[in-house]
Amino acid sequence: MGKPLKQQRRGKGSNAYTKPPLSQKAEIAFRNEHLSKKIVGEVIDFIDDPGHSAPLMLVRYDDFKEATLLAPEGIKIGDRIQEGTGADYTLGSILTLAEMPDGIPVYNIESKVGDGGKFARGAGAYATIVAHTGSTVSISLPSKAVIELPGECRAEVGAVSGGGQSTKPIMKAGKNFYIKHALNRKWPTNRGVKMNPVDHPFGGKQHHKGASSMTSRNAPPGRKVGHIAASRVGRRKR
Repeated sequence: MGKPLKQQRRGKGSNAYTKPPLSQKAEIAFRNEHLSKKIVGEVIDFIDDPGHSAPLMLVRYDDFKEATLLAPEGIKIGDRIQEGTGADYTLGSILTLAEMPDGIPVYNIESKVGDGGKFARGAGAYATIVAHTGSTVSISLPSKAVIELPGECRAEVGAVSGGGQSTKPIMKAGKNFYIKHALNRKWPTNRGVKMNPVDHPFGGKQHHKGASSMTSRNAPPGRKVGHIAASRVGRRKR
């Protein structure tokens, strides 16, 4: 008798595949209100959060409000950042894309006005402003893709700190397990042909699929693996 696939068990949200509660120390987001005038904040502390690949910084503004933001490369405790209309282009400062010049590196970019930042948030990541066209701004993301966003979207100046953390050797699988578990990432990823027939439709000692990889969009959950509703598969002939 077959068993539910691993992706099916993950989808049900059982305890084995649920993100640990309180695994993140803080939530990253800009201030809710859009500031029509410049306000200055001071970096008072750094936070090592297992739920994020980069260090976080705790900022206290002149109006005594506090915010947790991604720390840029090169910032230190006591440095001051600015936010709002007319802010300077200092490390970590928050401005709208329309106010920033072309070629400046930015990170933690909003995809919609007021969503708190969605793009270029991983350790060492940054995007580049390519051009301003009317009310939109073209952004070159770390993936080299170029997107257009409204000029009212906000971003931080600089690059996310912690860029060299991925070069440090992990040394053993147990450490990688705890890293992925804190981030709720699926690891390790086993191939279906290496599994038993009860665990996966491609499983079996033959070590080949034994069935087509092309799967209907309407296939039942126990068979919906492989290339789902693919128009073509394989190397393209020239």
